Amino acid sequence: MLNISCEKKQDFISISKQSFSQKKKTNLSVEEKQAWYLKDIVIDTIPGISLRRAKDSLLIDKKGQKVIIAVLDSKIDTNHERLKDYIWKNSKETPNNGIDDDKNSYIDDVNGWNFLGNKKGENTNYTSYEYTRILKKYAHLFKDKEEVDIAPKDSLLFNLYTRAKNTYDKRMKYAKSQLRYANMLLKNRKNLEKGLLKYFPNNNYTKKDLDSLQKIYPNDKELHRYTLIYTNFMQSKYSQKSMELGKLKAQERIDKLLSLSYNERKLIGDDLEDINDTNYGNNIVNDYLDLFVHATEVSSVITSFKLDNIKIMPITVFTNGEVTDKDLALAIRYAVDNGAKVINMSFGKSLSLHEDWVQEAFKYAEKHNVLLMSSAGNEYLNLNEISKNYPTDIGKNGKEVSDNFLLIGGTSQKLTKNLVYYYSNYGNKHVDIFAPGENLYVAFPNNKYEYDSGTSLSSATVAGVAALLYSYYPNLTVSQIKNIIINSGVKYDVDVEIRVGREKKLVPFSSLSKSGSIVNAFNALLMAEKIANQ
Repeated sequence: MLNISCEKKQDFISISKQSFSQKKKTNLSVEEKQAWYLKDIVIDTIPGISLRRAKDSLLIDKKGQKVIIAVLDSKIDTNHERLKDYIWKNSKETPNNGIDDDKNSYIDDVNGWNFLGNKKGENTNYTSYEYTRILKKYAHLFKDKEEVDIAPKDSLLFNLYTRAKNTYDKRMKYAKSQLRYANMLLKNRKNLEKGLLKYFPNNNYTKKDLDSLQKIYPNDKELHRYTLIYTNFMQSKYSQKSMELGKLKAQERIDKLLSLSYNERKLIGDDLEDINDTNYGNNIVNDYLDLFVHATEVSSVITSFKLDNIKIMPITVFTNGEVTDKDLALAIRYAVDNGAKVINMSFGKSLSLHEDWVQEAFKYAEKHNVLLMSSAGNEYLNLNEISKNYPTDIGKNGKEVSDNFLLIGGTSQKLTKNLVYYYSNYGNKHVDIFAPGENLYVAFPNNKYEYDSGTSLSSATVAGVAALLYSYYPNLTVSQIKNIIINSGVKYDVDVEIRVGREKKLVPFSSLSKSGSIVNAFNALLMAEKIANQ
């Protein structure tokens, strides 16, 4: 393992155990907090991806080629100040003329495509969970059956159905408990407000007013209880609006996402079981922004790289619920056919009805030299102990079907045992590499910004690095790009804390992914230069 000093800018960055213990920075400035994931471990003592170092030392006077990153996600704020200059424009399509000018079968797809709508411009905001779909499809065969009742030829399907049923029952139980909880909170709030009308007839008061009541009536224990509880309700997460939204989400989860009678494709109008039924969707990729923020967040991580030659292609496949394999497979093909070199899919699910459709799309992307990536997930699970997590390039025989897919875990800015993002999934059989994903300063719709966390942001970070490589080394193959990203990461020789059930334990960071490292743009560019010149 090489150690690097600030003067040796052309050596790979690596961190030994000794140097690791010396490189801890706890008090970050506002600028460092907002851009920590772009920083350098040697120069800044922050475990970012060394993007700024790469741009300042390796990309000066170099001009990259245009690279399109397809973001397969929710609706996106294409007018956000941080995104608008980076949104892909289909130059072959005349806006809103109702004609398929480029003859790609998608009418007026000027900025991308929405697979969750119909030709009338109507869009759905709810899709089923995958386990709900599986129950709908196979209940007529397996409902109330035991394993002894199943013919050997149906055993794999029965196993899928059983796993779906177990997951479904747990989620339905949880949804009902959340609905009861939301109703309880709303009822308690209403009762407390009713009790406080005696003191505030106009129902208008602040925390300071409530504190004053306790001083005015020091012996009124009931009043003290009311004011103490209601003070909690004055927090934003317990506001009337937040609790009503929580109730709505729980109710919609029961009525739609988990409902065995809900027809998720009624509005869209296609046959979900027919991959060749492709005449659906519309070009509306940027509505319902108050409900959907995910794609805006994810895309803003990519645009924070500030590379003018990178464009974002918005493709809507994700809403409340889980992505269908059909939409995902067709979205990948759409992205490839329209020039994307990188496809980011910051979502996942535990079951898949048509994984073959998706994996055929993976192979189609590989054939066209396109790299795909997805987030490992935020359930602090060891994916080694799970049969599969979708989307995946692992086929039914346990081997990779293509060499163009990366699964990304999340890290923090903390050079401590908490280097791994607390909720990140992990596992050296499935997770390829880690990338920053905790407390990233990201865009929210309507020109807003917030800090947020999740492996979705980690995946987007790697998408940006992949685009960087494609831009400056366009002759590299997708397999080379993938392996450069994996093999050029910075290894941290340190034990980190992970959750195992209800327990916590320390394990080597190197044991949590195939690469045992964090993605690094500086190293990746150095390795790409070396390979390109061989």
